[in-house]
Amino acid sequence: MIKFSLVVILLAVFLRFWNLNALPIFADESIYVRWSQVMRAEPSLRFLPLSDGKQPLFMWATIPFFKVISDPLVAARALSALAGLGTIAGIALAAHLLFNNRRITLLAGLLSSVMPYLVFFDRLALADSLLSLFVIWTFIFSYLSIVHRRLDMAMLAGFTLGFAWLTKSPALFALVLLPTLFIFSNRKNIFVACGLWLVTCAIAIAIYNILRLGPEFHMVAIRNKDYVYSFAEVLRHPLDPLVPHLKDSLNFNFYLLTPAGLLFAIWGLIDGHRTHLRQRLILASFFLIPIFIQSAIAKAFTARYLLFTVPFAVISIAHAIEHISQKSQKHLLVYATSALIILPSLWVDSKLLTRPADAPLPRIERSGYLEEWTAGQGLREVSDYLRRAALSGPVLVGSEGFFGTPFSALQLYLNDIPNVRVVGVGVWIDSVHEKLKNSLADNQVFLVVNSSRFHVNDPAKIDLDLIASYPKALRPDGTREYLLFFKVR
Repeated sequence: MIKFSLVVILLAVFLRFWNLNALPIFADESIYVRWSQVMRAEPSLRFLPLSDGKQPLFMWATIPFFKVISDPLVAARALSALAGLGTIAGIALAAHLLFNNRRITLLAGLLSSVMPYLVFFDRLALADSLLSLFVIWTFIFSYLSIVHRRLDMAMLAGFTLGFAWLTKSPALFALVLLPTLFIFSNRKNIFVACGLWLVTCAIAIAIYNILRLGPEFHMVAIRNKDYVYSFAEVLRHPLDPLVPHLKDSLNFNFYLLTPAGLLFAIWGLIDGHRTHLRQRLILASFFLIPIFIQSAIAKAFTARYLLFTVPFAVISIAHAIEHISQKSQKHLLVYATSALIILPSLWVDSKLLTRPADAPLPRIERSGYLEEWTAGQGLREVSDYLRRAALSGPVLVGSEGFFGTPFSALQLYLNDIPNVRVVGVGVWIDSVHEKLKNSLADNQVFLVVNSSRFHVNDPAKIDLDLIASYPKALRPDGTREYLLFFKVR
């Protein structure tokens, strides 16, 4: 068991830390990492993410990584990778607590180490991996507090739930779903269980209210409305977006849990036997209820919004495989069924680590992370060029847009170069902006823009010389977006 656990740990570390720059920088990554840089430089702006209605814990946690890792994007992605390792440990422990079966525990740990859903997002500088870490450990501490009537565990659950809430608003799902764990308490102790849950909630709410120290705390609620429909709106159109989003969630899990993994996840929940009924109900609650609710209320819907449900799917998969293996002598089926998930997962993981554009991803994810303006192919190379240019004098870079890629990405890569300035020039580029023309006397001036936002047939006619163009992944229709890098003359 020790040797197997060591192999799982080494595999998990390798899949999460090797070649962290394989995927191009994503728009949201560039915003979060840039916020972290600004917050590190100016303590009075430690609540800066609240200005956009985002909780700041991920950005706070990123700051110490800048001190040991020089590449800002790798530093932030390393935080997510570490969170992913903590999630794997949590999945294995939760499986052990629920089923008290060594094979299920080991299987859950192995599957979570290689599952593309977890590997993909554990390698990105997004808050979702950190949220998944806190949610699974909140589940563990709450389970222990209710089963063993432990106040200290309830308090720890409150801290992890509070940290989850400081990370992202979907932590509310954990707060609401924790009472389902009362199913493990007998009638005599139900009031004790309620009291322990209230302790957890009180601590979590107290921690969340730390955000009131920031001047724009109210923006969290305001921006949440931009992402979800109100209850009244849902009642007016109950099947839209519910049905399309449920199809999307099925698609996300088909690709990222693997087809066999999705099948076994469902099988593990609906298996007709009465064995482990309470455990299966709990897993179904934490896995399926958030998917259904988010499908009903979400205006925008991507795979990472469901990442915190994946640990419970993985435990269900491990349970299903163990149940199947009991039908054969020497548990030979456990190897065959596990291989149906592990081998395809490793194949997808190998693509994510080496050639992400060749990895089979859901359409929404491939579009956002690899094909469109949100994908940051070429920005590192452009930044390296600008670093060299800055050695011979001041540099002014005009960037498409005012946030995300390429604007925030250029800022974070060039943060340590004082004589390089990045300015936004809009998202419809059909001429050279006046602020760029007016700076030519004292600066080397450049322009960075995505081809879909560049509406000039002949750049030379407006005094632009193309230095380089960087292709993004091929779209299904055979077209391709490019990042264009010009020198202004």
